[in-house]
Amino acid sequence: MYWTEFLTVALIHLLAVASPGPDFAIVVRESVAHGRRAGTWTALGVGCGIFVHVGYSLLGIGLIVSQSIMLFNALKWAAAAYLLYIGIKALRAKPADPIAAEAALMAGERSPRGAFVTGFVTNGLNPKATLFFLSLFTVVINPHTPLAIQAGYGVYLAFATALWFSLVALLFSQRRVRAGFARMGHWFDRLMGAVLVGLGIKLAFSELK
Repeated sequence: MYWTEFLTVALIHLLAVASPGPDFAIVVRESVAHGRRAGTWTALGVGCGIFVHVGYSLLGIGLIVSQSIMLFNALKWAAAAYLLYIGIKALRAKPADPIAAEAALMAGERSPRGAFVTGFVTNGLNPKATLFFLSLFTVVINPHTPLAIQAGYGVYLAFATALWFSLVALLFSQRRVRAGFARMGHWFDRLMGAVLVGLGIKLAFSELK
């Protein structure tokens, strides 16, 4: 009975998650800098961040946020500040000597908890995700759809997001890919830092529509 609705939700989510944004940038950076395990834990953090958006969407809090300029701006500035913090740290990356670069490839320095929290916070604080899930749960999903079914959609969205970014982590954590980046690692860090800073600035000047 709800298959058509579910397939619509899945398609919209696929298009949204495939478009590059803060989640993609942070998973790529963690994967290249710290390896597959860190990238995968970051992807899981991003996936679990989806539950934050699903939770308040089901409770109706998302509607309040969307109608309150002050709450939206508070969330927006918190997210922008976090992206700018990560981006500026990356922009300050210094060249590593070849021995250190090889050692970094051999041993991951990133803790699973740190990688997970980075992914979770990046997704959970994204106000664009707030508006996306609000529109999804108010426009696409029928308000008469049972809460249990809507919660099931939420579980799928979290799982699909984690799976997608785990594949991204798998791709960018390949040893050959990491070795290539390691030779110009500080330039890659600076590039990803510029991307994150750009996303943070764009987010800071975005308006509630």
